[in-house]
Amino acid sequence: MTASRTLEAESLALGYRDRAVIDGLDLAIPPGRITAIVGANACGKSTLLRAMSRLLAPREGRVLLDGRQVHRMPAKELARVLGLLPQSPIAPEGITVADLVGRGRHPHQRAFARWSRQDDEAVAAALTATGTLDLAERAVDELSGGQRQRVWIAMALAQQTDVLLLDEPTTFLDVSHQVEVLDLLTDLNRDRGTTIVMVLHDLNLAARYADHLVAIAGGRVHAAGDPSEVLSADLVRGVFGIDSRIITDPATGRPLMLPLGRHHILVEAGA
Repeated sequence: MTASRTLEAESLALGYRDRAVIDGLDLAIPPGRITAIVGANACGKSTLLRAMSRLLAPREGRVLLDGRQVHRMPAKELARVLGLLPQSPIAPEGITVADLVGRGRHPHQRAFARWSRQDDEAVAAALTATGTLDLAERAVDELSGGQRQRVWIAMALAQQTDVLLLDEPTTFLDVSHQVEVLDLLTDLNRDRGTTIVMVLHDLNLAARYADHLVAIAGGRVHAAGDPSEVLSADLVRGVFGIDSRIITDPATGRPLMLPLGRHHILVEAGA
């Protein structure tokens, strides 16, 4: 198990040029757990992840990792502890899968140090875990969208950080591969104690896999807590602007959101 790491945002204000996105946000990520961040499009989920990984400097407030401001930490030191898989990563032209995944080992290598057996083992384990070992010698730009996404996740796994931030890790994946990736992240959390923070569009997948659910609306945290405690019809209406019914998932015992369109509401009303 890895050591527990604390990750917090305090009075965070974020934006781009003259557009404010996040304003006065406070958030504490439970260490060693899986946190899913949900919210409507353009509510600031990806912006928040960028700030927490120090890619975006706050206008106000701060992000703290183990009590230290991430924006004041040396980049390589931070990368040994905290990893980020952005929403649309871009691979260098012509790079092979093995070389790309190997780049995840960069934070652990000292200047002029040779590639080690530990590096080989970390890359092989990441490729195996994501089902991409047979793609190792292929060029990344020759792969399908789903294959590329799994390769990027392999690179993040090879980095072997205690905290892993993922922005839409199931993008481009069909249903079976979405479940495989989320199962993989769950294994990583359970086996190594890795703190996982992921932005997800699918509210039901978030409720199924997360220990801690964070809903963003209006530039702030609308609700946060155990999915079974915070996921309600009122939350869905307040965050996504739709009516819904919340039932218990018979397969997992977790809450399951059923969206109600106009026609469904009419049927329920007896129309």
